[in-house]
Amino acid sequence: MRILVTGAAGHLGGKLVRHLAQTGHEVAGIDLVSRPGPQPVHRADLCRLDADLRRHFEGQDTVVHLAADRSPDAGWETVLPHNIDAVLNLFETARGAGVARVVFASSNWVLGGYRFRSGRLDADTPPDPVNPYGMSKLMGERIGAHYAANHGMTVVCTRIGWTQWTHDNLPGPHMAMGTWGQEMWLSDRDFLDGMTAAATAPVQGFAVVNLMSDNPGMRWSLDGTRHVLRFSPRDGAPARRTLRVRLTEAGARFTRRTLPDLLGRLSGRDW
Repeated sequence: MRILVTGAAGHLGGKLVRHLAQTGHEVAGIDLVSRPGPQPVHRADLCRLDADLRRHFEGQDTVVHLAADRSPDAGWETVLPHNIDAVLNLFETARGAGVARVVFASSNWVLGGYRFRSGRLDADTPPDPVNPYGMSKLMGERIGAHYAANHGMTVVCTRIGWTQWTHDNLPGPHMAMGTWGQEMWLSDRDFLDGMTAAATAPVQGFAVVNLMSDNPGMRWSLDGTRHVLRFSPRDGAPARRTLRVRLTEAGARFTRRTLPDLLGRLSGRDW
């Protein structure tokens, strides 16, 4: 297949471009910076809807959209142009160029509000983003649903779990967000195979799937992932709840859930 990867100069994008090329696909990459090499990355700005952007989409079977401000601490000043406006431009450009499929890299942050709750988390769980980044990923999913329903495109949204720049992306108590973070661990192998499946599996219409490794005890359901993409993660690791992790989680729960509820009752904000 001919596959265009956005954000191809980034941490995950670079890995995916190499993997797709090694598995026999014709891969092109775009990013805000260019990069020479066997699979060169060409400079393109998704915030600008113009003919220069469209030429990168012509003739492509699938676009995998990884480009974004991926920081959970990002503010609206960067989230709006890079995570919402750019997504609108990407889908419109893909539609105009006749691209059949878009794989949208969504995020576990769409369900960030469920961290201190219980129950399984799947594509039908009502969204509860807790920051602009999570909200922008939810918006990207809904834009994708619109283009699938109204323009006949296939759109697969992968809610990507926790991947790390450090520690060779190995799981463990060093990971941020305690048990919640560890349960979302996504190995390099499962990321690459899962995204390849999202780009190539015989899928039609619109779908949202979780993309985590098969971590024992996690709340994230992989049933939809296996059914839609015909892909099963091969890696997995149980969360290691050391004393430091337990204390940090207790502090986070009090600060982010218990304390706001208590202040709401005392101040009358919940009346």
